[in-house]
Amino acid sequence: MKSCIILPAYNESLFLDKVLFSFIKQSITPSKLIIVNDNSTDDTFIIANKYAQKNNWIDVIKTNSTSEHLPGEKVINAFYFGLQTISINEYDFIGKFDADIILPENYFKNLFDAFNANQDIGIAGGNLYIKKNNSWVFENISNKKKVRGPIKLYKKECFNDIGGLKRSIGWDTVDELLAQYHGWKIYTDESLKVKHLKPTGNAYSKKAKYKQGEAFYKMRYGIVLTKIASLKLAFKKRNAPFYLYSIIGFLKAFFNRSPFLVSKEEGKFIRKYRWKNILKKIF
Repeated sequence: MKSCIILPAYNESLFLDKVLFSFIKQSITPSKLIIVNDNSTDDTFIIANKYAQKNNWIDVIKTNSTSEHLPGEKVINAFYFGLQTISINEYDFIGKFDADIILPENYFKNLFDAFNANQDIGIAGGNLYIKKNNSWVFENISNKKKVRGPIKLYKKECFNDIGGLKRSIGWDTVDELLAQYHGWKIYTDESLKVKHLKPTGNAYSKKAKYKQGEAFYKMRYGIVLTKIASLKLAFKKRNAPFYLYSIIGFLKAFFNRSPFLVSKEEGKFIRKYRWKNILKKIF
C-alpha cells in the first residue's frame, strides 16, 4: 500500500517542526511526503529542507503563487504543483494535508486498516481540534462525519473518479459529494483527534468573504439550499454577517454566470442528497 501525501505550506515556520515531527513519528509513515513551499517569505523552506535531508521519503519543492490567501485556490494550486511531480499510478493513496496540523501517531495506520477492511471507502480521515482556554476542542464548523480538507486521504481510484480536487472554495465538500455520486463511501475515524494549530479562516483575505456563497452556486445548490447552508454556517461560526456575505456571493456568481464545479446530473444528486439529510434531521 503506497501513499503519497502532498503538503502545501505558506509561511508555516512557526509550526512546521511540530507538524513534520508528527509525520515522522507515525507508526506507519507515508511512502512519500511532498512539501510544496508556496512562495513563503519566512523560514518554511529551510525547516522543510532540514527534514528532507534526513528522511529520503520527504521531498521539498518550491512554487511561486500570489501571497493572497483566497480559500480553496492557493492551497489547491500548490497541491497540483506537487502532484505533477509524481506518477499517480505508482500510488494506492493520495493525501492532501495542511502544514498546520499535528497528527496522532496512529493516523495513517488506522486509515489504512479501514481502507483494507472496506474496499468501498474512497475518502478517509480523522477530526480537527483547536485550542481554546488551554483545552483542545472539536472545531465545530462541520459535523464529525465530514473529513476536513487539511487531513484527507483518497483511494487513488476514487480520486480519479471525482476528477481530482476542484480549484475553488468548497472543494472539500464537493469531493465527498462526488465520491458518493460515484458509489464511494466516506469514512471518519473519530478517535483520530488532529490538532489544528490555526483555526479555519484565520488567514483569509477580505475578498474571501463572498466565496462561500459562490461555492454553493458552483455546486448547484440553488437559492433555498444556499440559504439553509449559509444560516447553518453563520450559526456555527457565531458570525451573523457571514449569512449576508454568503447570499451576496451566491447572487454575484449567478449574475456573472460563474462556471459550475459539477454537471447537471451531479448537481441533481447533490441537491437530493442534501435535502434527504435535512429531512432526516427534521423527522
